[in-house]
Parts: sequence; structure tokens; C-alpha cells
Amino acid sequence: MAARDFHHDTVKTALIKDSWTITDDPLVLKIGIRNVFVDMGAEKLIAAERGTVKIAVEVKTFMGTSFVNELEKAWGQFFLYSRILKKQDSLRQIYLAVESNVFETLFKQEVAQLLLEEPGFCLFVFDAQKEEIIQWKPQINS
Repeated sequence: MAARDFHHDTVKTALIKDSWTITDDPLVLKIGIRNVFVDMGAEKLIAAERGTVKIAVEVKTFMGTSFVNELEKAWGQFFLYSRILKKQDSLRQIYLAVESNVFETLFKQEVAQLLLEEPGFCLFVFDAQKEEIIQWKPQINS
């Protein structure tokens, strides 16, 4: 199993504060003879008539020496996990979790904008100091 991201517990706290229930930590996906470990799974009751929204969360800090290498890794993980979920748990949507400073600086670069423009890509932005989610892309309607 891979090491936890630096902000793993911060994101977990932020999700709980936002009324999410953590269902898996980590969320283990089995594909063939391999196991894939997504940082966590969560669910939230949206409205009695709409039911439960389920998400998988991959936390990324982008603290490596190359932002492009970190972006490539995050992009690959996101879409690999998305395809596995489509086969195994089609009601669960994968989200990339990024810290607000990373989003406001690195994700404003043109190379990162390509990922943000990708159909089906979802992320949320969190404030590490307040341990709160400050933005969903796309917005989850509660």
C-alpha cells in the first residue's frame, strides 16, 4: 500500500466537517490480480428523495521537484481509478483533492488547465489551515 499523502488527514477532517461519512480509508479497488488503493471513499446523504452521493478521493500535494511530473501522475491515477470505478462502482465519482495554494498558483498554469478542461475530471479544493473544503469542480448539489 502506498504512503499517505501529507494532507490525507486534513482532507479527511474537511470531508467530515462538510457532512461526509468516510466509508473507506483507503478505498481498495481490485482489478484482475491487482489491488489499487485510492486515498479514501466517502458518502453523503444529499436529500431524502435523491439518495446518497458516493465519492472516491485521491489527495495530491504536488510537492515533488517537478510540477509537470506530479501532474502527469495525478492525471494518470485519476483516469485509471475512474475507469476501474466505472466497472465496479459506477455510482461513485472520483475526485482529486488539492490544497488552495496549489490550486491558486500551479493550477492556473496552462498545462494544468488542460486537466481542468478534460471531460469527466472532478476535483475539490481545500483550505489546509481551516481543514475545510472551499470549492468543488463540478459543484456537488446538496
